[in-house]
Amino acid sequence: MTNILPFKRPKTSEKHKGKFLCQSGHHKWVMDKEKQFDVKQGRLITIYHCSRCKANKTEAI
Repeated sequence: MTNILPFKRPKTSEKHKGKFLCQSGHHKWVMDKEKQFDVKQGRLITIYHCSRCKANKTEAI
């Protein structure tokens, strides 16, 4: 037997959930602990990414 996949379009509210806040500049920043050192500049940095829209922000320490 094969697996049956439902072919249902997502609602527009589900598709754009949480992006309105990010468009207004209210991101939900989460710290990324994997990359903490910048090789090119040779200093510690903090990388943040938005959990809603996946935007990135870097901050030098």
